[in-house]
Amino acid sequence: MSVHVQIWSDYVCPFCLLAKKPIDEAVDGLDVEVEWMPFELRAEPVPALRPEGDYLQGVWQRVVYPMARRMGVDIHLPAVSPQPYSRLAFEGYQYAKEHGLGTAYNDRILRAFFQDGLDIGDPDVLTGLAAELGLPAQDYRAALDGGTYRQAHQAALGQAQAREITVVPTILVGGRHRVEGVPDAGELRRAVEDALPRPRAGAACGISGC
Repeated sequence: MSVHVQIWSDYVCPFCLLAKKPIDEAVDGLDVEVEWMPFELRAEPVPALRPEGDYLQGVWQRVVYPMARRMGVDIHLPAVSPQPYSRLAFEGYQYAKEHGLGTAYNDRILRAFFQDGLDIGDPDVLTGLAAELGLPAQDYRAALDGGTYRQAHQAALGQAQAREITVVPTILVGGRHRVEGVPDAGELRRAVEDALPRPRAGAACGISGC
């Protein structure tokens, strides 16, 4: 039985991109089911942040860029102003997840914003990225335009509320061990290993005994 690891993130949070490297290292080679979960740091109609503003400029210079250099991660403060809302991209995530490409989609949207500087609130941009992953572009766009996955996204946000998620990334290992912020790969791996099912006594002896 695999360990279920849930990761709440937002596509406009740089720490969610930075967290991907230690998360990948932590689960490498282990029997783990990773599920990315949506969380909107700023949902409409809350005003979105502007990259030219003092807040983002300060956070990126003091925290994001130094952390990225230590980790060897390519990341840039996107010039898109104001920053896009992530609801539409998350509705697209529900579509991709249903088509077996949820993790790949999540990774591409994060990189599209923080490495390519694309406006991930633009449905044309999102459709192009979906097609790049092999998703049917026309069907994907119709799902966005028609709000096909809006209810599924809202239900997923309800899980975040039920879990009292207030920080992204937040990682929940096996429904018990909780990590907030960019994790240490070694500590997260130990948490995953601790959550792995232990073999029953004598199980390794086989049906004929030891």
